[in-house]
Amino acid sequence: MTTDLITRTNRALTAQEFQGLAEVPPETVWFANIRNARTRRAYRIDLKDFMGFVGIVRPVEFRIVTRAHVIAWRNDLDRRDLAPSTVRRKLSALSSLFDYLCESNAVTHNPVRGVERPKANNNEGLTPAADNEQVRLLLAAPHPRTIKGQRDRAILATLLYHGLRREELCTLKVKDVQRREGVLHLRVEGKGDKIRYVPVAPAAYRLIDEYLAAVGHAGDLDGPLFRPVKNNYTTGGWQAGELRKLLHPQSVYRDVVKRYADQVGITVDTHGFCVHSLRATAATNALENDSDIAKVQQWLGHANISTTRLYDKRKTAPKIARVSE
Repeated sequence: MTTDLITRTNRALTAQEFQGLAEVPPETVWFANIRNARTRRAYRIDLKDFMGFVGIVRPVEFRIVTRAHVIAWRNDLDRRDLAPSTVRRKLSALSSLFDYLCESNAVTHNPVRGVERPKANNNEGLTPAADNEQVRLLLAAPHPRTIKGQRDRAILATLLYHGLRREELCTLKVKDVQRREGVLHLRVEGKGDKIRYVPVAPAAYRLIDEYLAAVGHAGDLDGPLFRPVKNNYTTGGWQAGELRKLLHPQSVYRDVVKRYADQVGITVDTHGFCVHSLRATAATNALENDSDIAKVQQWLGHANISTTRLYDKRKTAPKIARVSE
């Protein structure tokens, strides 16, 4: 009976396709399972670095890697004067792969284990935060009566008040601004597809509301909250249907954060100012206003509270921005 059932069933895969998938190396499966695009891109670069150094051509050759290979690579990374955080990330990427290979019984041990890594600076991260005057200038920089200006002010406020990653901001939908027990929250999809809810600051909501009223898509609940304001490939301006798409994270940095930071002179004396600087500003502001660090950890979507401490700039920047309502 079982044989007859198999014979009668329409198979989605041919026998050749089934066999081909069964033979996919676990190294390839591990990489395919990294769902975050940014992490996947970084790990691809890191693994190509290692493969180029030791001469790996085929994924199966990872199975003959020894600790000596890893140490030699680590020493080469040190000679290149890479930042300690970069070296740690590269070793972590390789270690993550070997952990998966161990679970898949493709190798007997992880050769990265026991290899010394640069020590982390557990006191404070290197990303600069903004001070009072810089925050004021940044929020005032976009034109208040153009669609792009209203959108950009809402974007900057969302980043400054809530500390979102730029990828998280880009994937926000209109319906993600929602009430929970009477309080407005942002429903944020973070790393690892983890959902968190962040209380919305009234000043930020006012700018978001003004932008939605001006652009006219407040009723498009399943559509992107923040959208392009022009389409370089078609005509029709910001009202064109083709603009119902997500912003690109690189555009948030280049066309919003960096553009206005350059415009008001922040980048002249604050080296390394970027989207993450607004995240550090939001975290420090919350801590300076007596928020519990565990709550800030939850808002930022950090898995470990030690990561949240890296965003605390109160010691080195006593006049860090108090983002007022």
